[in-house]
Amino acid sequence: MKKIGILGDIGSGKTFVAKKFDCPVFVADDEVSKIYSKNKFFFNKLKKKLPKYIKSFPIKKKEIISAILENKNNLKKITNIIHPIVRKEMSKFLIKNKKKKIVVLDIPLLLENKLHDKKFILIYIDANKKNIMKRLHKRKNFDLKIFKSFKKLQLPIKIKKKKANYIIKNNFKNNFVLKRVNTIKKDLLK
Repeated sequence: MKKIGILGDIGSGKTFVAKKFDCPVFVADDEVSKIYSKNKFFFNKLKKKLPKYIKSFPIKKKEIISAILENKNNLKKITNIIHPIVRKEMSKFLIKNKKKKIVVLDIPLLLENKLHDKKFILIYIDANKKNIMKRLHKRKNFDLKIFKSFKKLQLPIKIKKKKANYIIKNNFKNNFVLKRVNTIKKDLLK
């Protein structure tokens, strides 16, 4: 099985591109949403660490956002609790799909949290900053302070690009991205 790790800036279209590979895709952001809404264990641990913010189950994104905005150290507390759960879900995904030729892992802090190994094929999604900001401002929960907090956790773009085996320019046009994805896929399946 070839594991593709998708890298890129926040809002660069990592999930959009990942899904174009037409293979099993692990989307960490979707897992986090499931954890917020269905995982009582996570809720109880988080409520103990952040009782001032986490009030009821399922966890509301507003509560997480206000905890992070009030104190940037709260982000670290949240990630320390949620990352082991996401890792476990990723392991289950890999076991379930072990017979597949290719799987795609869309994990925002893949390199930063050392969730990859030397066998990973890393693909950097390169998008224009103006397009990214336009897209982010359209998101209903977009908050510039949260964006900046998450940005600080990321490795510089130069490093991510250097580590990437492939770069896909994302102009947010379906056919353009699909052509590049198909070229990479063919190359990987040789």
